[in-house]
Amino acid sequence: MLVASRRARFSGLQSGLESAGCDTLWVADADQAVMALETRAFDVAVIDLDEPGIAVQLVRIRAVTPDRYLPVMGVGHSDLVCVDLRMTEVPHPTQALVRLEHLMRAAVAEEEFLLRCQTFADHDATLRRVETDSQPVTVLAIGSADERFLALSNMLAAHGVEVVAAPTPYTAFDYLHERAFDAAILWGGENRAVAMSIASGMKRNTRLYHIPLILYLREGDEVNLNDLYLRGFADVVETDVSEADTAERVLALAHNYRRRVSIRRALDSVRVSHLTDGVTGLFLAEPFASHLGRVYAASARRRRTLALCVLRVAKSEALSAINRAGWVDRALPQVGAMISRLVRVEDTAASLSPDSFAIMMPATSGRAARLAAERIAAVIACTAFEAGEDRSPFVFDFDIGVAEMTEGEGPIQLLERAISDARQSEAA
Repeated sequence: MLVASRRARFSGLQSGLESAGCDTLWVADADQAVMALETRAFDVAVIDLDEPGIAVQLVRIRAVTPDRYLPVMGVGHSDLVCVDLRMTEVPHPTQALVRLEHLMRAAVAEEEFLLRCQTFADHDATLRRVETDSQPVTVLAIGSADERFLALSNMLAAHGVEVVAAPTPYTAFDYLHERAFDAAILWGGENRAVAMSIASGMKRNTRLYHIPLILYLREGDEVNLNDLYLRGFADVVETDVSEADTAERVLALAHNYRRRVSIRRALDSVRVSHLTDGVTGLFLAEPFASHLGRVYAASARRRRTLALCVLRVAKSEALSAINRAGWVDRALPQVGAMISRLVRVEDTAASLSPDSFAIMMPATSGRAARLAAERIAAVIACTAFEAGEDRSPFVFDFDIGVAEMTEGEGPIQLLERAISDARQSEAA
């Protein structure tokens, strides 16, 4: 939902979002926004911060859906603190889509945490929120000491950010393996291929997979923004963006990431034998079914979609031959642990059987869920597992099944459709 008295204010943004497949609505004021929210669901809102009295309007708008948090991105020069993200200028539609997706996922993660607390309580376990890290935000700046890059580092330092410089890919990965970072900025300078290679390497690593990546472009760079965002960059900063605005964008991404990390730590803090597997961190089948029912009901109540993925290890004669000595069985717990780290914090991953895994994805369409499952499978496929002496290491392939929540069915039917879809994939 786009809120601005002048339609032209967000017309370009609205057109771009609709071209990307978003369902958008422009409203002129709070009265129209309230009416719209009473009749349909919106994932995020974009508001014009330069409108007079916008703070009061925003309170009215958010009060319409108290059970479903409405993330808000504000555009303008006001220092309104009750928005989730502020940008001084109207962003590129592709960039806006990525940022709005981050805002929505953070809201869904908060909702999921509360639902997970209820499920744990039902099984005599307590889930407590872990306080967000109070240490200064830490950002890794990867690339040569260019003038603009140094200016951005100085601006971040002025905001209290600890900036760690890594001039080469080797030093970058040394730092990434030694300590935790809230974001990473890659300098797309003389050779952008180096930055792309670093980003690709981080996205293939289960521990670094979720760290937000920002690509900082040099003057004159011609890029395909859609392609860069699809490669996993959380933001792409072009040369016409000031260092001050860039610093704010980096800080917003870093704080969002740290918030999600705190929720994940809370979820990972409980290793209860009758709820989760102590080795992999995956939900066991019975508590997963219980939680699926709760999330299904909440999704219907909040008018959110829900998708369920099933990943089954693809059977083959080669894999069967390797497993005669038990090598596949020994590797499967590691696969489960990788899946539990690769899923988003708001997703719930479970072990249905030693070689079959389910991932529940709230507020996710079937198409988006399939893409996420394929990315997870692709990361795992990059890992080679030991097959014994005189045998080459082996990799896992998966049959993937996906089902999206539809009206008139229940949670078990949703799971059955996802399993059936995986079986069709295996047959194909």
